[in-house]
Amino acid sequence: MPTPGADVFIGLDLGTSGLKGVAIDHGGVILASARADYPTARPEPGASEQEPAHWIRALHSVVSELSASVAPNRWASIGLSAMIPTLVLADDEGTPIGPAITWEDSRAEAEGELLRDTVGPDLLYQTTGQWVDGRYLLPMAMRLTTANGRSNQATQLLGAKDWLFGWLTGSPATDPATATGSGCFDLASGTWNAQVEEFAHRAVRRQLPRLAPLAESTHVQMLTRAAATSLGLPRDIPVALGAADAVAGVLGLGVEDPGDVVYLAGTSTVIIGLGTTPSIDPQHRYLLTPMAFSGYGYEMDLLATGSGLAWLAQLLAVDGGAAGVSQLARDVDPHSADVPVFLPYVAPGEQGALWDPLLTGIVEELTMRTGPGELVRAFSNGIVLESRRCISVLDAITPRRGDIHVAGQGIDSNLLRELADSTGRVVHQCGDPAAPHSAVGAAAIGAKAVGALVAIEHRLDDGEVVHPDEAKAEAWALLASRHDQCRLRNRRSP
Repeated sequence: MPTPGADVFIGLDLGTSGLKGVAIDHGGVILASARADYPTARPEPGASEQEPAHWIRALHSVVSELSASVAPNRWASIGLSAMIPTLVLADDEGTPIGPAITWEDSRAEAEGELLRDTVGPDLLYQTTGQWVDGRYLLPMAMRLTTANGRSNQATQLLGAKDWLFGWLTGSPATDPATATGSGCFDLASGTWNAQVEEFAHRAVRRQLPRLAPLAESTHVQMLTRAAATSLGLPRDIPVALGAADAVAGVLGLGVEDPGDVVYLAGTSTVIIGLGTTPSIDPQHRYLLTPMAFSGYGYEMDLLATGSGLAWLAQLLAVDGGAAGVSQLARDVDPHSADVPVFLPYVAPGEQGALWDPLLTGIVEELTMRTGPGELVRAFSNGIVLESRRCISVLDAITPRRGDIHVAGQGIDSNLLRELADSTGRVVHQCGDPAAPHSAVGAAAIGAKAVGALVAIEHRLDDGEVVHPDEAKAEAWALLASRHDQCRLRNRRSP
């Protein structure tokens, strides 16, 4: 049970661009929130690196701001969430060996392909529920071993949250949802698959660092004296291991009905269909993720959505980043003949329902009538059409054709309408689009870890509700056909 008088639960979400923190009460009401950003380095093509020291600097800032709003003696627990897969190689003391490699990094595609081919792609997918590519922890570590021997100096192969939990408590650990980002988590047994690990070791002809111990999301350790002193917190605050950001985000939205779809828009977009069974797709179009408390998520991730719009804003010299450039598209009819076809794979590569690392952004049908608005409209169409593709996969596998619950950055009435019309499903905006839902979910996990209940209810009247216009379905189907014809014409061979 929480310490007497401690009635507030803290959630910390280590995201792609910043660390977000919230303090919530037993009713799920956000009492305080804070955010601190950190940079991403891109020293070469395909690279995406961050410094764990910057995460800790952000942690100090967020904890300080939350403490100023809600006294730490009221903190009953701290729950964690983080981006996956992001690799931290560390020594026995937890000191990082070089920068963290984030999920945006695409330099280990060859190692991902080698691991799939060595194990067998179908067997690896059936074992892990993942179509393992170069953005998973094992291939990332394999690349670092062969490229510069960096992993030879490390003894621990950790995800971002595994490492942060270790920094706070002195004992790194990983939960099942985060463990799926390693490439060797065995869904059936809930353990690391020794055979896949051995194949990875053989592929690089040396022993890779050890993976973090596995534990449930509600696993708790106390703050170390050093961490408590550094953060200005009491030592008796329990820290819950928490879950991957998308899983925590679903929990933070209060969406739990099987068949419903959660659509989390941000730097990338995560689409999760909720189900009760670990159903494997023979075409490996989705990832299978254990949810925080029960059930499974059928997950598909669009790599470049918010980040792609931010890139367009920079390219077109539009103020306001992704939100600013999106305004250019709002007055442009998505079905206008002046709108070109824009394949939105500017990461490059795509996961979603396609899993093709060779896909790149392509624009067709440019004319002198194409202006900035039409170009952004075309990119937005591409995002909607890839979202439509993912949700159509879920139509066949979930127990009911439920509603789509949308949250995150860049959400406006246009996107809600287009998702509804293109998919034929009712779409709900989940309250404040900018609310840190993953941090709220992390706080709820922390509450459960200490025996407390937090009521996070998804109230349908919190945000806009859009019903599909059946008359628009054919127009979106025609756009989808143009989109796919362009993709097939421009398909690259391995």
